[in-house]
Amino acid sequence: MDIVSLPWEFVILCGLSLCVGWGIRGNFGHEYGAALPGALTAIAIVLLSGREDWYRYVHFFALFGAVGWSFGGSMSYMMVVGYSHSPQPKTVLYGFANLFVIGFLWAALGGAGTALPAFLASIEHTQSTSALTLFFTPVCVVFVGWSLQAVLIDRILATKRMERHESPLYWFDTDWVAALVAIVSTVIVILFRGGIDIATALILYMGVGWFVGFLLLVNVFKLRMTPPRGDNWSGCVGMVAGLLVFCWQYDLSGLAFATILTGITGGVAFSFGQLLKILGICTGRSTNWHSVMEQTQGFLFGIGIAITFGFLINRTPILNMEPTFPRWVEVFSVFCVVIALTYLNYRKAAQTWVDIVDSITDKMFGIPWVGWFRHTRGWIGWFELFYIGLGIALVAILSFNLKNPIPFIPESWLGKGQLLYLVFLWCMVIFNFERALINFSAGRMITEGTITFNAIICTVLVSIGPHLISSQTGSEFSFSDWLMYLPIWGIGIFVGTTLLFWGIKYAIFKDEHAPGAAVHIRFGEESNAPKAKPKSGVPHP
Repeated sequence: MDIVSLPWEFVILCGLSLCVGWGIRGNFGHEYGAALPGALTAIAIVLLSGREDWYRYVHFFALFGAVGWSFGGSMSYMMVVGYSHSPQPKTVLYGFANLFVIGFLWAALGGAGTALPAFLASIEHTQSTSALTLFFTPVCVVFVGWSLQAVLIDRILATKRMERHESPLYWFDTDWVAALVAIVSTVIVILFRGGIDIATALILYMGVGWFVGFLLLVNVFKLRMTPPRGDNWSGCVGMVAGLLVFCWQYDLSGLAFATILTGITGGVAFSFGQLLKILGICTGRSTNWHSVMEQTQGFLFGIGIAITFGFLINRTPILNMEPTFPRWVEVFSVFCVVIALTYLNYRKAAQTWVDIVDSITDKMFGIPWVGWFRHTRGWIGWFELFYIGLGIALVAILSFNLKNPIPFIPESWLGKGQLLYLVFLWCMVIFNFERALINFSAGRMITEGTITFNAIICTVLVSIGPHLISSQTGSEFSFSDWLMYLPIWGIGIFVGTTLLFWGIKYAIFKDEHAPGAAVHIRFGEESNAPKAKPKSGVPHP
């Protein structure tokens, strides 16, 4: 298989998986929401890759795909979208340029996370285990660190979300605390292991890279993309740079190739999706054009990562089909995707019911409906109790299945992957629909209606698609020569698409503001971009 012979089933399933997930992500937002399409698309890639050796690692692809795509959810981008509507041509150009940058960063980290198991599972740690095994302990410790961070900050420094700038931890509205916690958590693992290995090195490179990018770009060079919105974009620049340095040190040219190529296609996807929104608005038809933009971006993101894996499928090493993993690693990966990831998003739906439905009180029998495991919300609510029960049940079932196969869980890894995909897909679709249901209107059909229809197509493709794809195999391949030219192509595509999209917007609207967003002007005397920190006592802009 190669880029010129990619099966249409593979391309469409990747596109629709990210499209469905991206539409749902838009309703939940931030890192947790962005992890949803990452996990779903990673599973889709494995199942329709034709690589039987990848099937064995499908739950690991899902976990690392979710983590990789989640990082981009920290970036603020709505003001950049507004810039592309601006009546000022310079601001429009600035808007489309930064849409490409955000899309590049988001997809680059997502592509790297998705491709990570394909490369690290082939590197031997011992005779019976791969380097991939080393990652789960530091990942678990970092997750615990982030959980404690959220709990402690809520307990000690709780502020209202829209007044977060009043917190003493506020620093250009970025996630610097989370980056620091990741570094500290990794150092703890290093101390216990007695040294740095390939797993802890990657997390350190990305964590330190986050601070280097943020400190240099924002604090030294005073580059603020959308003041007063957050500047996590600079940290993402640092993470991508740290990731590429890691690839150079450990001779992972294929992982670097996946990072850059997915980033380039992601930049085009993110900016082109916004252009299509503007073109749709100019037709005069009334619909939820923002949702059209998001789902288009998701579909194009999926096409982009499908193109990337078209180059990778036959150019990555063959993986051990009978690897040795600690049992807790197998259960941990599925638990993170099916329980932790759905809970972190689904709880927002439950909170929406409490906020809007008058017949639902804040508490029942003295217990809150939703506690979020936070002091300010009541710690553990009914929703958490049910999810704890689901979590215990899943762990018990999976643990038992490892010793004594359960009939309803397929014995083949292809079947396990299909089950994981379908359960996760329809959990996402259902809880997203439930959140929208209480305020449903005709305008929601373009979102929930399209998402449901696309999910039906995904269900068919993931069920029969693997049987239509010819078997593929891996090989040793060096991407070093390709990496020499890829950045040049990337810069050319960035400049070319930015100028093209800017020119199309200008040709249609001239110096007029395009409807569908507030008027934003970034430069000159007419600039309305705030430069000072938000004032105390007022909501954060």
